[in-house]
Amino acid sequence: MAVVSSVIVPYASYLRVYEPLVAFPEPERGHWTRYAERGRTPGAQDELRRALADLLPTPPVAVPVHESADAFVAEVDGVVCVCPWRTRLRGWQALEELAGQFPAPVLDALLPPVVRRQAAADYERWRERNPDARPWILTAVWHVPVSWFTVFSDEEREYVRAEDGTAPVLRYRTPMVQARRRLARALRTLRDHIDEGPLTEGLVEVGRWLEEFHPRSLVELDYGGLVHALPRASLEEDRSAADVAEGIAALRAGDGAGAARAYERFTERWRTVRERRLAN
Repeated sequence: MAVVSSVIVPYASYLRVYEPLVAFPEPERGHWTRYAERGRTPGAQDELRRALADLLPTPPVAVPVHESADAFVAEVDGVVCVCPWRTRLRGWQALEELAGQFPAPVLDALLPPVVRRQAAADYERWRERNPDARPWILTAVWHVPVSWFTVFSDEEREYVRAEDGTAPVLRYRTPMVQARRRLARALRTLRDHIDEGPLTEGLVEVGRWLEEFHPRSLVELDYGGLVHALPRASLEEDRSAADVAEGIAALRAGDGAGAARAYERFTERWRTVRERRLAN
């Protein structure tokens, strides 16, 4: 059971991988085994709330001093799987992406240059000692990348309405072997029918990331905070994975017009969400 937090935090979506305990070497495996046995673990809102709290001091703490010992936990066919937060690693990676997202004066106000330089130096030293490290969680702000939807089917969609003050939940879950198979097939179709570009590059990046994990892992797409950017009716009607699958199937069948219609439905839905970002 997840610990409930009343704090609502930014509009981000997540692609997560839950690995079986056997995928972890000792002593980490022992840590996650004991962690999962506790039975009550923090949720996504708690993870973000802790990260945001680090930005309140002066100067702000851009990246946690120590790596998180927390994880999300799921049970798959009786097998316990965990998705480590790796908040410190993800914080470093997020800092690398900030430069292109904000004007320099805004970025300097949020995170002073001296803080960013120190974080970058720490990350460089850490990478020298951990060259193969990768996160179990990918994050996107104010949208869900098209490439993420290619690994799921509409039948795997799970929607839970908001009740008694709780937030709604919209997510997809699929076995790793299915995720890899769908992504590879989608990539072949796109390469056969369209030029190389951002869409195919996105699929390649996600595919490489998924290959890093145990084949019996669970892959999850979680709308996260985006559920607060979409009206209830829009959440209930959202069939983005179905739109993406329909578009790829149309391309495979040589139906360019059908692919265009599916893609238009998808882009129009997410254009509305992005406009809310500009309004705020």
